[in-house]
Amino acid sequence: MRAWRVRQPAPVDEHPLELVDLPDPTPGPGEVLLRVRACGVCRTDLHVAEGDLPPRRDHVVPGHEVVGEVVDLGAGAVRFRPGDRVGVAWLRSTCGACRWCRAGRENLCPSSRYTGWDVDGGYAELTTVPEAFAYRLPEEFDDEQAAPLLCAGIIGYRSLVRSQLPPGGSLGIYGFGASAHLTAQLALAQGAQVHVVTRGERGRRLARRLGASWVGGPGERPPQRLDSAIIFAPAGDLVPVALEALGPAGTLAVAGIHLSDVPPLDYQRHLFQERSLCSVTSNTRRDGEEFLLLAARLGLRVHTTPARFEQADLALADLAHDRVDGAAVLVMDGPAATSEVTSA
Repeated sequence: MRAWRVRQPAPVDEHPLELVDLPDPTPGPGEVLLRVRACGVCRTDLHVAEGDLPPRRDHVVPGHEVVGEVVDLGAGAVRFRPGDRVGVAWLRSTCGACRWCRAGRENLCPSSRYTGWDVDGGYAELTTVPEAFAYRLPEEFDDEQAAPLLCAGIIGYRSLVRSQLPPGGSLGIYGFGASAHLTAQLALAQGAQVHVVTRGERGRRLARRLGASWVGGPGERPPQRLDSAIIFAPAGDLVPVALEALGPAGTLAVAGIHLSDVPPLDYQRHLFQERSLCSVTSNTRRDGEEFLLLAARLGLRVHTTPARFEQADLALADLAHDRVDGAAVLVMDGPAATSEVTSA
């Protein structure tokens, strides 16, 4: 099979990915083999390729927003049948026995493993997944539109929950890409006022189209105190900015897996009046199931910038340089053309 792998972690403009021929994978016990139909290009893939996340597997194949068709079953796999369409997300496996797994917080399992980091992912023609960690996908979304739901959507959903947004409250979103544009729609559906701060004009235009109450650029401050905020941009210098924009008892959730250094915080300006700061670590399978049902029920508009499989390295560079509208997606067949579930 053809696959893109990380030759050596390096800045994206130094082309850390290489297209190679690899042996076809075979599904192990409890796994299914998928023919990849689409794979989202996530900022976490960029962190893997550039080495922001320490390598866990040499020459790993990135990609963890995978839509595929089941083509083979490993021993004991009974949940799916050949021909089924399933999704593969970031969380690939957990121990199922530790205190965190038993408490329903499997995202904190110390033995957790991740698609496209510990194990080869979806920048390939074929991939495997444990059937217990695969998702059935809503029929309302085609392959290209479903792919970003599997990380951008799920992580955005968990981030919104972690931000403790009250009904009808005001939410600040810092950075407006794949995850943020889906999360904003969830908040708007709850009756929230959404305020967006992002450096890219593409993101600002999309935020306005989706119904944000206010949209600003770097250095601008929302016109009102925020009840909750989420940082999607991997920029630690936004933490004190977002905390200062919160009102009393507000909560800031940091959604990224990687963040640049956070500047010193001033207790009175940033944390006093019971403001809270929390991180978001991966997701549970329950998060994924809840979000996919909600996405279908609300008819989320998934804005995508597609690229052919052979353009994976270029798509990753476009993501790094803010040249992507919504979510970037590798499509295995057919012409590349921007799409969304419902016209804006």
